[in-house]
Amino acid sequence: MPTPQDQLSATFAALADPTRRAILARLASGEATVKELSAPFDISGPAITKHLNVLERAGLIARGREAQWRPCRLEAAPLKQVAEWTSDFRTFWDESHLRLDAYLAHLQAPARGRRKNARRK
Repeated sequence: MPTPQDQLSATFAALADPTRRAILARLASGEATVKELSAPFDISGPAITKHLNVLERAGLIARGREAQWRPCRLEAAPLKQVAEWTSDFRTFWDESHLRLDAYLAHLQAPARGRRKNARRK
């Protein structure tokens, strides 16, 4: 079993491709066959299969077997790990934005004072 860090790396590697992200977006609305998943793309069946294999190895999809139908479904747990990892940076960005807001307010304060004084003259 891969370590959480290895899982995170596999997830990010799988998400690096826009075709794979589009496949995941489609699967977020429900199961789909390989044919349904390949319909929006102008790529070969083997290419779609390679993308699905990458997603499956990363744990982002699971493939079933019902007779000849092989539905794919989203497995969101690795995406939750990505969200948790990136949430650690939310505090950093929120604090950065607060500091920027304070700095901009500081810069604008003297300008407001100059405008009030100019009106009095």
